[in-house]
Amino acid sequence: MHPNDPLNYCSDEELLGRLRNGQKEVFGLLVRRFQRELYGYLRRYLGDAHLADDVFQTTFLQVYTKIGQYEPERPAKPWIYTIATHQAIDALRKAGRQSMVSLEQVKSDNADGDSRGLIEMLESRESGPLDNAQIAERRTLVRASVDELPEFLRQVVVLAYYQGLKYREIADILEIPVGTVKSRLHAGLMKLQEKWSETPSPPKK
Repeated sequence: MHPNDPLNYCSDEELLGRLRNGQKEVFGLLVRRFQRELYGYLRRYLGDAHLADDVFQTTFLQVYTKIGQYEPERPAKPWIYTIATHQAIDALRKAGRQSMVSLEQVKSDNADGDSRGLIEMLESRESGPLDNAQIAERRTLVRASVDELPEFLRQVVVLAYYQGLKYREIADILEIPVGTVKSRLHAGLMKLQEKWSETPSPPKK
């Protein structure tokens, strides 16, 4: 597609609307717009690059086949993420790796406590040159801990802290109340903090 093509200036919602109206030529542009971000989400959620690639492809196959269900001007990102999340859940189920843990089993005390360091690590995007290695090591540990979370907790942690989505957007994607999003996010962070507190700090250099 030419850089000056008018379609490049369309919003995601406009592109979905055009696809819904039969303009199939916009499909490739939609895929390219979401490729990096959505693949990153699926990679973190599934913990498997090959599986993430497969689910990304099936997600956009579903977008194409279910475009008639898209409501004009409905926010595009939650709609596409909802499809992607359902496809990811199906993929995990087929792979026999779905983990079911009751929310009641998750310790949710110490609401503020020592979780700040972990939350800052999850939210952090940049670091100074002197502590790049240490920060990278810790981020690797955090990502590994996120991968070990039960699926229903990992969903909200990945969507909130890695994808930067709002509570309402996450609620729409997962089709659960906003209050449930908040409680699962809190429970997920508490479980991560438990793992984090058990991990020895890297030696200071």
